[in-house]
Amino acid sequence: GHLLWRTRFNGFWPPEMGFDMRLIPHLKKAGYRYVMVDCEYVDPVGQMSWQELRYRPHIAEYGGEQIVIVVRDRELSDAQLAGMDYGWFYHELHERTKWCDFPPLVTTATDGDNGGWFRNVTEKSNFWTWFYHQAMEEIRAGHSSMRPIFITEYLDRFGAHGQVTVRRGAWNTDEHHGWDFHQWQGSWAQRDTLVRIHDISREYHAMAQAIARANDPNPELARVMSEAHWHLLRAETSCNLYWGEAWIHKSHADLDNVAWHLGEARAILGGRLTLLMTSEPPAETEAEASPKTRKGIDINDAPDDVPEATPADETFTPSEKAQASTKSVIP
Repeated sequence: GHLLWRTRFNGFWPPEMGFDMRLIPHLKKAGYRYVMVDCEYVDPVGQMSWQELRYRPHIAEYGGEQIVIVVRDRELSDAQLAGMDYGWFYHELHERTKWCDFPPLVTTATDGDNGGWFRNVTEKSNFWTWFYHQAMEEIRAGHSSMRPIFITEYLDRFGAHGQVTVRRGAWNTDEHHGWDFHQWQGSWAQRDTLVRIHDISREYHAMAQAIARANDPNPELARVMSEAHWHLLRAETSCNLYWGEAWIHKSHADLDNVAWHLGEARAILGGRLTLLMTSEPPAETEAEASPKTRKGIDINDAPDDVPEATPADETFTPSEKAQASTKSVIP
């Protein structure tokens, strides 16, 4: 079925697979059950085998909130992006999971809107007609132990096991490993742009909260704030920073527009703005609190003094755990 009929999405796939544990409280607030992250950044809190760490969902905690971590296999994902045949993939899958004493969840995630492999419409020259169709035929014929499964179904049947921390980073790009978002903030110009994005975003949201408290029905005020919001979202576009310094002017152009529309909003509000801005300061979320006051696990370099998870915390399984021996994979 088509994805868009759904009214609820249990999982979050971060753009460019970029993840920071400070996202966890916000993702939970938005109703997400799990998030997919790259295997390179996942570190166990307790003892885990290589297979357990990569092919089992886990729990990560930040700011007093927990979320399920689904681990992306980087090497298999790279192969998927470049183009692979079913025979090679099945052999590799078997070798990687043969020592698993649990139903492994093998997940791949790649950029699907670039390159000929996913977009090529020629028969037997793309992911669907060269790899996927043969994989499904082999499974239906009973020749393969691989089984496609939705992540939510896997979690309902087998749960998540063990506690992990996740270092900040994104998936690998053509130029960079992905660690610490270097692709997006590797130069001073990129970092200066990010600082300006944060500053103007903070200014916009403070004013939006003040206007919400005022309950002002002025349609012109609503229009200029809507324009400011649209330009702010566009300024935050990943590609503006991804391409080094070539596109950062696009972010600055949109940020100039945000500043202009906020100025229009100030003019409409006049003297009321000062009262509104000081009457009730924006509430600081726990996720935005300083590390000294924040509860839970701090993400900075996965501190060595994090205690091992207790048995009560270490395993999060359904009340009736299903037994299975099939290989599980999301192609």
